[in-house]
Amino acid sequence: MFLEPAFKSQRSGWIEVICGSMFSGKTEELIRRLKRARFANQKVQIFKPSKDTRYDERQVVSHDDNALLSTPVQHSSQILILPEDIQVVGIDEVQFFDLEIIKNVQKLCDRGIRVIIAGLDMDFRGEPFGPMPGLLAIAEYITKVHAICPHCGNLATHSYRISEEEDTIVLGEKDKYEPRCRACFGMGKILTFS
Repeated sequence: MFLEPAFKSQRSGWIEVICGSMFSGKTEELIRRLKRARFANQKVQIFKPSKDTRYDERQVVSHDDNALLSTPVQHSSQILILPEDIQVVGIDEVQFFDLEIIKNVQKLCDRGIRVIIAGLDMDFRGEPFGPMPGLLAIAEYITKVHAICPHCGNLATHSYRISEEEDTIVLGEKDKYEPRCRACFGMGKILTFS
């Protein structure tokens, strides 16, 4: 379990990345860390991409129906517009943001803000997803969470798309995706449930 480092100084922030496949608990872990920050009386601001409306237009929602009110934004530059007293910023579904999110997150850290990011590290093809490689490279703390492969019971590291869409970004849930381990992901449609 991740334990937050103690604030020794407000001069420098840091980046925490929570990554993994779909259904691995990324948003659940993000919400847990943000709730702990609030419990510690830290001022928290949460963002999500405006295009992610699967559960709610304004809330960050986990598959277990835990939720926190967030600010939906279209471009990562909008996360820089914060009240002066914000100490912790949470960002969900970061893979959907523009590549400028990398420099904008660093700007927040330079202001002494702790930034907690959650997102898919790979797309449905098994390729690095959007800004995630850059964010993983600059993060001080990385947590990779895993789902369970429904075919073999091993740890799932991939998000396998069971629908026919070919676009990189296709919003969906269990109707379009399932978690898979590396071996079952490689077997493709052979394992798709009927």
